[in-house]
Amino acid sequence: MAALPANEISASGRTSVKLNLTSLQSIMKVDPEGYSSELSLVYDQFKSSLDLFQQQAALNYTSISGISADTTVAKDLGDRAMFLAHVTPFYPKELAQFPTELVQLLESSAKSLLSGLRVQVTQALILLVNRKIIDIVETLEVFMVLQTLGDKALQKLAFSHVIQSIRRMNQKHKNDPKNKALQNILFRMLQQEDEAIAKRALITLCDLHRRKVWCDDRTANAICTACFHPSTRIMISALSFLLDFEKIEDGDSDDSDSEDDQATPQPQVVLNKEAMYKANHKGTKASKKKKKAKLERVARSMKKQQRLSSENSNTNHSSPLNHLIDAQGFSEKLFSRLQSSTQERFEVKMMMLKVIARTVGLHHLILLNFYSYLQKYVQPHQRDVTTLLAAAVQACHEMVPPDAVEPLFKQIVNQFVHDRSRPEAITVGLNVVREICLRMPLLMTEELLQDLVLYRKSHEKAVSASARSLLTLFREVCPSLLVKKDRGRPTGLKAKPKAFGEVHVESNIPGVELLEEEDQGNSDEDIDGDDSPDEDIDGDDGQGDDSVDLVEEDGIGESDGGGSIGSDDELDDGSDDSGDDDEVSDGDDIDYSVDGASGDEESEDDDLLEINNSSGKDADVDSNKLKQKKRKFSDFEGQLNAANNSLRALKKLAGTTENVASSSNDGILSNEDFQRIRELKAKKDARTALTQHGFKLPTSDQLSLKRVDAATLEANIKRKLTKEQKLALIREGREDRGKYQARSSLKKKKTGGLSNREKEHKKIMPDAARKARISRTRQQKKTKQKHSDKQFRGRKAWK
Repeated sequence: MAALPANEISASGRTSVKLNLTSLQSIMKVDPEGYSSELSLVYDQFKSSLDLFQQQAALNYTSISGISADTTVAKDLGDRAMFLAHVTPFYPKELAQFPTELVQLLESSAKSLLSGLRVQVTQALILLVNRKIIDIVETLEVFMVLQTLGDKALQKLAFSHVIQSIRRMNQKHKNDPKNKALQNILFRMLQQEDEAIAKRALITLCDLHRRKVWCDDRTANAICTACFHPSTRIMISALSFLLDFEKIEDGDSDDSDSEDDQATPQPQVVLNKEAMYKANHKGTKASKKKKKAKLERVARSMKKQQRLSSENSNTNHSSPLNHLIDAQGFSEKLFSRLQSSTQERFEVKMMMLKVIARTVGLHHLILLNFYSYLQKYVQPHQRDVTTLLAAAVQACHEMVPPDAVEPLFKQIVNQFVHDRSRPEAITVGLNVVREICLRMPLLMTEELLQDLVLYRKSHEKAVSASARSLLTLFREVCPSLLVKKDRGRPTGLKAKPKAFGEVHVESNIPGVELLEEEDQGNSDEDIDGDDSPDEDIDGDDGQGDDSVDLVEEDGIGESDGGGSIGSDDELDDGSDDSGDDDEVSDGDDIDYSVDGASGDEESEDDDLLEINNSSGKDADVDSNKLKQKKRKFSDFEGQLNAANNSLRALKKLAGTTENVASSSNDGILSNEDFQRIRELKAKKDARTALTQHGFKLPTSDQLSLKRVDAATLEANIKRKLTKEQKLALIREGREDRGKYQARSSLKKKKTGGLSNREKEHKKIMPDAARKARISRTRQQKKTKQKHSDKQFRGRKAWK
């Protein structure tokens, strides 16, 4: 059957009308049933073109760019493939096998196809996947193989399609079953020995993990497993991604670039009220629609920039090393490969060292042989020694035995910090010692610390600054190791580092001791402020005060008049002498008399409660006087009102509890107590920050998450500048300065505004003055003409 040209297909019932594929495609979408015969015709043409092309491919020589066959056959095949891909949704039964035929074509003869035809068939298959006619699970392996053919355009097209398809699939919610199927395909390809296939699988996994599409444990562990691939290039790519390189360095392709990476940063537009008002109220309907669309685009771009900035600032959260299932096994296996890799370059070894150190510090692993391995490279003349020392610091944590790190620590001190060393080496050594002691303070001895602190008197600024920073650290960690004159004013005089293996376990609510200290302080202030030295039990102190006073005795919880009134704070000094001395005997008669509260025949001036001891001896009463606290009746009413709102105030008033520690037995703290704990903690932190001048010791978790940068170990080191750098510093502030000119020329050159004469011409005058000026000008012109007519125009007398 002879195939018609692509632009000359006859429609059924319209033999005189010739239609091309584009117009026929649009007509068939409108009326699918009326053009079923044309569909079968084009489908048969596609099959015949495919058979003819495969026969030519079997007879001709193939190459990377494709076969050297007739290009017209390839063009017809590509056009009909795209046509059928567009109309497949309208003919699902007739074209049910068409997607499978495209997949088989790419699987069998992808290398032998022409580059243009390959791209066209791939685009047709992508169109079918986007319209959900064929699943991405069935085509993923084909798209991954297409990326290894060496065609740049095809590689970029296939890679972007895979990434965007998986992103769209997980945009609203995670599709775990399909994700697991796709991950199994990529994991299997990553484990293959073929370097090209494994590299493309690793790049795809890394890009999806970086975009936080697949940031689960399975993907993270698969990326980490790539560090043990037989190919060195795969290992380097995995190590570079683990070390938070933004892109995997791939010299063969630019596939890591995507739509988000290629998007140029748009200028920041402020969404103000004026722009919102104009978009909703000013202009025509079409212009308001354009303004609203522009504001929506600006809002979307601002949200996107905020999202990207938050992702870039929080890269540690998405690091695959955080999701390692067997971190100890990973570090040991990678360290054994490091020890056996004698043929690898020095840069590759340093990357492996940094990954091992970061894993050990992040998960608090114990890898004792790693520290002895680092000792071979701790030399001031070693290449990239600061990077190596940063890795050594990163691998130190509180769970490592100090005996394992002590040889490395001593070698750093002996090699870097001595009198004959250069100032740069001394600075680096002191900074490394400070960082290691921040994580493992038990390594420092008293003699060594006193020797290192003496470097603060050095004339080199970098050395003295590093020594002072070490001194500041041990003022907080362990002041007892310092000489008394070097301790300054430490906040904790008895501060001491925890012993190896010591763990602090909370036995109470954190911060409850602050409440206890506050209550104790308030009780002391109340006793000192209310009790006077002249106060006596039987005295008559309250005659000048009209308010009613209550006298409470320590140890008395109930009154005869009904209701219990307990002491607000504990008044005894905490020493247990004897129970008989501290308590009122059983035979004591206690009389509570309140002015105005009873109808007894007592004097109105007597406003104190009288305590009559009928059975006690005078000597015993004088030696064991009970402590008293005077409280006004108005304060008592205030406490009654507070007891209705607070459980703690009710307990204090009832006398059942006297502080927070005793109320912690039932485990009840009110919301007010927790709010007060937060306030006291904030005050304590602020006071500590002011005392320590902003210096605060980080916790072990903060130190494990913190990445040690090699540049921080070289802080305050002033290096010699080149001539170009000096010129750049000189010209740095001269961008807005104009060309040099003499002062006289600047004075002559007018740079101001208009002169007074020029301003007069532009001045708006009153109507009367303007008319007078016009008439005066007219009169001057007439006078000038009159005189000019009488002038002698003849021959001059002197000529």
